[in-house]
Amino acid sequence: MVTCVKRRTFVLGGVGAVVLPRHRVVAGPFTLGVASGEPDPDSVVLWTRLAPVPLAADGHGGMPRADVAVEWQVSPDASFRQLVASGTATARHDEAHTVHVVAGGLRPDFEYHYRFRAQGHLSPAGRTRTAPPPAAAGRDLTMLFASCANFEAGYFTAYRRMAEERAGLILHLGDYIYEGVAKPGHVRQHLGPEILTLADYRRRYGQYKVDPDLQAAHASAPWLVVPDDHDVEDDWAGMHRLDNLPPLSAAQWVQRRTAAFRAYYEHLPLRPRSAPAGNAMQLYRRVPWGRLATFHMLDTRQFRDPQACGGGSKKCADADRPGRSLPGLAQEKWLLDGLAQHRGAWDLIGQQVFFAGQLNAAGVGNMDAWDGYRASRDRIQRGWVQRGVRNPVVLTGDIHTGWANDLKADYTDPRSPVVGTELVCTSITSRGDGTAKTSIPAGDVNPHLRFYSDRRGYVRTTITPAQITADFRGVDAVSRPDAAVRTLASFALRDGRPGVNRL
Repeated sequence: MVTCVKRRTFVLGGVGAVVLPRHRVVAGPFTLGVASGEPDPDSVVLWTRLAPVPLAADGHGGMPRADVAVEWQVSPDASFRQLVASGTATARHDEAHTVHVVAGGLRPDFEYHYRFRAQGHLSPAGRTRTAPPPAAAGRDLTMLFASCANFEAGYFTAYRRMAEERAGLILHLGDYIYEGVAKPGHVRQHLGPEILTLADYRRRYGQYKVDPDLQAAHASAPWLVVPDDHDVEDDWAGMHRLDNLPPLSAAQWVQRRTAAFRAYYEHLPLRPRSAPAGNAMQLYRRVPWGRLATFHMLDTRQFRDPQACGGGSKKCADADRPGRSLPGLAQEKWLLDGLAQHRGAWDLIGQQVFFAGQLNAAGVGNMDAWDGYRASRDRIQRGWVQRGVRNPVVLTGDIHTGWANDLKADYTDPRSPVVGTELVCTSITSRGDGTAKTSIPAGDVNPHLRFYSDRRGYVRTTITPAQITADFRGVDAVSRPDAAVRTLASFALRDGRPGVNRL
């Protein structure tokens, strides 16, 4: 039985589809929906979690201690009349009854539908897609990217609008959840105190993933995901905490990070190679999309040096120290080695924090972004120039506003050549409704920053061998549900010509 509270429904997928109400659903064990991700030419990861009581305080979603068999099916049509892959997976109690299925034997560059069955219930159906084969460009790709979805800051309407785009791929660049205590006066409220334990993190994911707008976005396309700070703790860097709030011992900090990594993997469609090993998790990886593009997904938290001068926005000579690295020296080498392979027409670097130089009028930069690790940024930019990378494009989240930036060999010299492009998505909800402001902050000292928006939303890209068209999509408000979305600005990135061109 489906219990509805409030208005407006959204149907997910073919026979056996459930109707998701706009605000709440109770439908057997599949209250958190379904997801897919990590596509390659012949396989994709399918995800679900059994949780009839998703907000249970123990983090186990109301499930018994027993493991549960879960059937899965993949079909080329939404009716599921023909199955091209199927099987049974085990949802284990120790893993919060989550399921990660690597569905293989699929056709490259092809659209599929998938669903699960468990305990006499059929899940919603999801739509997914495989990548093109290595030697083929494949079809043009519509790719969306987003970040920073603070449940308290507003409704997840931008996720609903993303679902309506019917994209081929979605990137989430961090802050999928927020870890903080409930704050009064917000649009919605987190359950409970600041999350610290595995049960806390699982319950917080349950609160986010029960949202039907987020479920719709997951069910619409495969995702590639990387976490940022709030998925663990605000502004963390390697084994360093920028502050000690709440106060934690070194051992407690390790426990928190371990719990956060485990819950992140449990709740997102990642391949088994990304499963955490205690206090570490393999998150940086390369995902080829035929000859069209290569996605280089970075981890900019786990291996970074601590923020210079205690973080914040300030002048700091330590930001120029040659040995400092934001992704870590090993990951820098991994990235440049991958860029040197020239696999696709476009090299798309999915990462978390502002990459271009960005100073305020007083010459102050953000020590948590790449301005706090300037030698590291310079090594990467010089590295891709030396390797003849034709189309490097950095995709960024974190900052809660939208930007389109030219990347410069020397950010202090306006005459310096443009060596790449950065597109920065705004937040799904963080910072609330935003404003209509479009003037670039400190634009006179940052002429390479070409666009700014303070609306919430996402970026829609259309990727062809000759051009990427980037549309900055903004919702009118997040303080009320169901707001409309509109294109705020569009830019063209042209093959072999770094930088942004406004359309």
